Amino acid sequence: MSLHSQQYSFVALGANLPFEGAPPEATLSRALASLVADGLSVVAVSRFFRTPCFPAGAGPDYVNAACSVRHPADFSPHDVLAALHKVEDRFGRKRDQRWGMRTLDLDLLAFGDSVLPDAATQDHWRGLPGADQSRLAPDQLILPHPRMQDRAFVLVPLADIAPDWRHPLLGLTVAQMVSRLPAQDRAALVPIEA
Repeated sequence: MSLHSQQYSFVALGANLPFEGAPPEATLSRALASLVADGLSVVAVSRFFRTPCFPAGAGPDYVNAACSVRHPADFSPHDVLAALHKVEDRFGRKRDQRWGMRTLDLDLLAFGDSVLPDAATQDHWRGLPGADQSRLAPDQLILPHPRMQDRAFVLVPLADIAPDWRHPLLGLTVAQMVSRLPAQDRAALVPIEA
């Protein structure tokens, strides 16, 4: 079955705080294993990357990765998101501050080729000016993730597992979106040796 099927989703993983004394990379590994308990099957996982904190100076560096997950045919995007939130809760995730430090962050990047809730709303959030991005959050699920095309810490790991996935509105593959990022943003991600 193709990774473009509706039964597949892409997830970005990140952490920059320890959890129960373990470093972020250990938390990401444990979180991947934990997804199975909530009905998600991990199909592919990128390398782990050390990434400068975003925004710069807001805390310790992150560890970032991406994975593709398969879910039951009757799962909606909201079911996948709920499963990701359950895993985040298990690993001490607090939602006190937008873009704040965290023990675990799991972002649903895409649900097959779905556009949610509709193209106009996705376009609005994707085009939101930078000054508004840190203070405004949508009150509904927006897919594909409206910031994914701008973020090296999302796209570089995603390119490890799905370079040919094509954004349903931009018409660009992950590899093409990576190539459009500033070279310094791409170079800032350092693979973590296993």
